[in-house]
Amino acid sequence: MRIPLLRSTLYLVLAGCPVMSLKAQQQPDSSRTKDLREVSVTAPRSNREVSPGQQLKGAELQRLNSQSVADALRYFSGLQIKDYGGIGGLKTVDVRSMGTNHTGVFYDGIQLGNAQNGIIDLGKFSLDNMEEIALYNGQKSSILQPAKDFSSAASIYLTSLKPRFADGEQRHVKGTFKTGSFGLFNPSVLWQEKVGKHIGASFNAEWINANGQYKFRYEKEKGYDTTAIRKNGDINAVRLEGTLHGVTNGGEWTGKVYYYDSERGLPGFVVNNVFGHIDRQWDRNFFVQSSWRKDLSPRYTLLLNGKYAYDYTRYVAPDTVRPVDNHYHQQEAYFSAANQFAVTNWWNISLSGDFQWNKMTADMTNFSYPQRFTTLVALASSFNFKRFSAQASLLNTIMNEETKKNAAAPFKQELTPAVFVSWQPFEGVPITWRSFYKRIFRMPTFNDLYYTDLGNSNLKPEYTSQYNTGFTANRTFQGQPLQELSLETDAYYIEVTDKIVAVPAASQFRWTMMNLGFVKIKGVDVKAKAAWKILDELLLSTRATYTFQEARDFTDKSELFYGDQIPYIPRHSGSMILGGDYRSWNLNYSFIYTGERYNGKKNEPANYMQPWYTSDITLTYSRKIRQAKWRLTAQVNNVFNQYYDVVLSYPMPGRNYKFIVSVNI
Repeated sequence: MRIPLLRSTLYLVLAGCPVMSLKAQQQPDSSRTKDLREVSVTAPRSNREVSPGQQLKGAELQRLNSQSVADALRYFSGLQIKDYGGIGGLKTVDVRSMGTNHTGVFYDGIQLGNAQNGIIDLGKFSLDNMEEIALYNGQKSSILQPAKDFSSAASIYLTSLKPRFADGEQRHVKGTFKTGSFGLFNPSVLWQEKVGKHIGASFNAEWINANGQYKFRYEKEKGYDTTAIRKNGDINAVRLEGTLHGVTNGGEWTGKVYYYDSERGLPGFVVNNVFGHIDRQWDRNFFVQSSWRKDLSPRYTLLLNGKYAYDYTRYVAPDTVRPVDNHYHQQEAYFSAANQFAVTNWWNISLSGDFQWNKMTADMTNFSYPQRFTTLVALASSFNFKRFSAQASLLNTIMNEETKKNAAAPFKQELTPAVFVSWQPFEGVPITWRSFYKRIFRMPTFNDLYYTDLGNSNLKPEYTSQYNTGFTANRTFQGQPLQELSLETDAYYIEVTDKIVAVPAASQFRWTMMNLGFVKIKGVDVKAKAAWKILDELLLSTRATYTFQEARDFTDKSELFYGDQIPYIPRHSGSMILGGDYRSWNLNYSFIYTGERYNGKKNEPANYMQPWYTSDITLTYSRKIRQAKWRLTAQVNNVFNQYYDVVLSYPMPGRNYKFIVSVNI
């Protein structure tokens, strides 16, 4: 038997993973909603949350009418979206300049994986079936969570809509159709069915088809002098999701099946008067996952998670010197057991153990066919008093690998701690100070280690050390036009060491992966929200964010770029959302600003990129006709038709339009 498997099994036993029946007594579900359009949170978030996150949920998320999760995340502070252009272009997220691979993405409580390159394309996930999007720096406040949740420097949590039914309700159906620029044709349907007294089922299907064509301007040394059409940005994708959700006496369980199938063009970069590319990519993603949580006693809670995923990717580049037609297959199996013990009414302890297996195959020459065995064990404790809370955790990560060709990466084991504190200085005053320290790392991906002509099996993990302090202030007002006001601010310092980079080897055609970089990051995030009630039927809401960030490269004093801002990180960025509701009408204005940045390591005029901003306006009319609730939306994005690049030579669309019709039955 394999040593990694024996070790992993031992850890899971020590983590308290009993084999037991999933049968349990049922109790009535207290959650109620009659409208899929409005999703209410079951309890308000406490001001004393040790690690508060940023959330978009319910009506606020719906107002944005964003095409994908990536589009909605742009309104969070301290975060940069790398968008490679077009409705089907790759969209990744970078939190506080630590790099895309340091951000974990969790869907209904279980992490989305990609052992090949560590990148999750957030453009694949629609908002039609989304209840909440949350971003946490460090980790969530709850210590009852899988060890995986402790293993990321920052985490994004996507929560899909759960089926909820009022008395006498049996079924909810929502149909949505979107069309507009880029040849967009995007229908979707959400069906929710009450299949038992305390069991609900939901099925969501979506089809998106678009040619992805839009005008852009090509810039030469003396300015914009060419207008062209962005091509090969088409997409044809189908997404299917099925979910069962049940409530038991002191717990709940969920089972989910997910399938995504797409073919898309990769428009590529625009340079040297080359405006078109013919590269194409096919993706098929499938996973089945389940989660079960129960209070087995007043002091002991058990959480079990399991998942199996299969991913297929085909990449074709027929116009290269050596035409490429590669096929990649990934498999992942994951199991987690998390235990929480309430020692007293103010002291909790948790112990969680996870085991994950990853395997990758490809039809490339000299491919290594790697398998990775990962075991994570997290011990955490939390203390909660009237005005003071604290949380500490220690994560042990053990990884071993096997390959059929070449040398496998050596055995790795790392211990990484985290400490969070929260304090309300004055009783009755809604101001809370919080701070945290977390050291974490990310393992090299299969591409980093084994990709032909690039891989280096001796790579070290890439470490981050985060220091954060800040405060939150919330206040509500009774009988006043200003009904709610909140302010959050955080200052942080981060060090990234052993950064994994690609450097040239014997020739420009052969590169290798090495641990080189050392980056220091200093920043400030500010978030503010307010809500007004001007008249009985006129409600106004505002949300604003601002980020200052200095991310400088201190790798090598002999380099000319020593101490310069790292590529694509602006020092100043921000966003604003203004919303108004009057009777059946809703008007929403959103604004995003990204300051000047550089596209190369050296901060010189040749690498300078101008600031850009976009403004979007959405008008919505809602009306109930008999038992059907109709919603009509018109949206104008990039109102002022600004031409800009998020990534150099990947031009973004100018002014574009979208029209949405949805009906709830």
